[in-house]
Amino acid sequence: MNEVNAINDYNANNIQVLEGLEAVRKRPAMYIGDTSERGLHHLVYEVLDNSIDEALAGYCDNIKVIIHNDNAITVMDNGRGIPVDMHPIENRPALEVVMTMLHAGGKFDKDTYKVSGGLHGVGVSCVNALSKKMIATIKRDGKIWQQTYECGKPITELQCIGETMETGTTIYFEPDDSIFQNIDFKYDILSKRLRELAFLNRGVTIELMDERFNPDEPRISTFYYENGLIDFIHYLDESRQVLMPEPIYIEGEKDNIKVEIAFEYNDSYIENVHTFVNNINTIEGGTHLAGFRRALTRTMKAYGDEQGYFDKVKFEISGDDFREGLTAILSVKVPEPQFEGQTKTKLGNSEVAGAVDSIVSEHLSYYLQEHPKETREIFNKVVLAASARHAARKAREMVLRKTVFSSAQLPGKLADCSETDPAKCEIFLVEGDSAGGTAKQGRNRLFQAILPLRGKILNVEKAADHRVFESEEIRNIYTALGVTIGTPDDPKALNLEKLRYHKVIIMTDADVDGSHITTLILTFFFRYMRELIEKGYVYIAAPPLYLMRQGNKKIYCWSDDERDKILAEWKQTGDKRNIHIQRYKGLGEMNAEQLWETTMNPETRILNRVTIENAAEADRVFSMLMGEDVPPRRQFIEANARLAKIDA
Repeated sequence: MNEVNAINDYNANNIQVLEGLEAVRKRPAMYIGDTSERGLHHLVYEVLDNSIDEALAGYCDNIKVIIHNDNAITVMDNGRGIPVDMHPIENRPALEVVMTMLHAGGKFDKDTYKVSGGLHGVGVSCVNALSKKMIATIKRDGKIWQQTYECGKPITELQCIGETMETGTTIYFEPDDSIFQNIDFKYDILSKRLRELAFLNRGVTIELMDERFNPDEPRISTFYYENGLIDFIHYLDESRQVLMPEPIYIEGEKDNIKVEIAFEYNDSYIENVHTFVNNINTIEGGTHLAGFRRALTRTMKAYGDEQGYFDKVKFEISGDDFREGLTAILSVKVPEPQFEGQTKTKLGNSEVAGAVDSIVSEHLSYYLQEHPKETREIFNKVVLAASARHAARKAREMVLRKTVFSSAQLPGKLADCSETDPAKCEIFLVEGDSAGGTAKQGRNRLFQAILPLRGKILNVEKAADHRVFESEEIRNIYTALGVTIGTPDDPKALNLEKLRYHKVIIMTDADVDGSHITTLILTFFFRYMRELIEKGYVYIAAPPLYLMRQGNKKIYCWSDDERDKILAEWKQTGDKRNIHIQRYKGLGEMNAEQLWETTMNPETRILNRVTIENAAEADRVFSMLMGEDVPPRRQFIEANARLAKIDA
């Protein structure tokens, strides 16, 4: 895969410097988002981006990530290797320039990387700045080169430490524990991102190794997908009943924009389209998504009209009807992508819409003509979707009418707060009337509202839209929150203009039924109110599991480990008084004062914010847990049973 001419053309002259490395250690959140768990894992992604860019350029097909015993990380690839010759302007090795200067790298040179995920060139230099130690080892030009850094500064010269016929880059780094709140890397978080990258870059092998549990027999996951996006679609739809034997696959290039799409239809009622630009997950979509939707609607509507599929339909077929039950992955490679905002979540290049539209229209037309059986299944699904949408419109309008309210029209069970500023208000969605009554007594009426929910709400994963909007409990949630359905651009979009609370807290019992209810509510939010999750407005309350008493001493515990630790500490004091341990199996077992003290008081409570790190993976998990297909759910339970504890 490595070509001599390509290696010779990639040298210090390709490394362009925009500015020096400054203030990263003082303001790390400006560069990696935050210094929590999310920011910590972002360090790995930044280094990994360089290896993936080598793969995109066609010079790398093997990447390995190692989590060491002390939570240090190694990322290695078999790409061309970062140049080590002297930089013509900086008068020091190009490797040192890349590792120690912000906005320095080959990605600014169009001849070095045609497309790139890491656009700003801050990646590896930021990781270096936020690491106690970093060692860069480069294999190229027949030699092995190495340089060591501490807190972003080189502490050794670039040294030749051996000879080799291989090429590649190896980056070892130790995150600085004085900057990060926690340096414990999560295997599952990393494996999900690595799996996604392997799907998006077919033919590239990506391996994750964790040495922390048993260095002699480390945990290893290897991701390799020969069919790329087709394998990705199979993975996402493994729990759904699909309508075609194989996904539709489209690949093409126009105006230097490479377009790759895989999609299929299933019997669900939801649309799942995940978009990527140069391997970046564009969760807000953009011009590439607009081009795909436009081509899909226009091409299928024209074919349906021509073949008479809509002759008996008495109302207009809309674009939504062509997307119900659709699972799609859209990946484009753009030489100079322009993203809206700093978060790289929405593509803005207008020319991409036209390229995607043209390629999809051409290939989809051929598919519809050449696959009559699958096409018939698809259009039957479209007609059913149109009929259901027609029925659901009245249900949505009912929600809309009830949500445009005066205070007298709020749900009867809602105990509202007196504060009117949404930023200061929070609402608890509470399991059952009994716990709801306790919560109403214990709350702070100024800023805390309580909405009791009766039993388990509808499983929206298995329900059509009109059934969802006809559900009384779900209508109560819409009405209490003050959100409406429909915007000028999208009749199904969530309208948050009148959202009444910026904290929506799910509070259920700490038992199996409570967990199920929480999952049902989260499924509803993920499918119908995802914007609330993306804005950071959705939380899960954490009521304690135990109350421990010994004499006048009283301590709440949130886990078995915490209980055992306190128990051991009390026994060591020599106090012979009996220790009483109360296991809370439901919120109703607490009185109002206890519920306030442990679960509702902002000064003492524990809230877990719900986030979506990987929308595609979240989509797959919700479908697996809440869908019809049992075997994948059984496999998930068996694989994760070791993490569960059953209390008598």
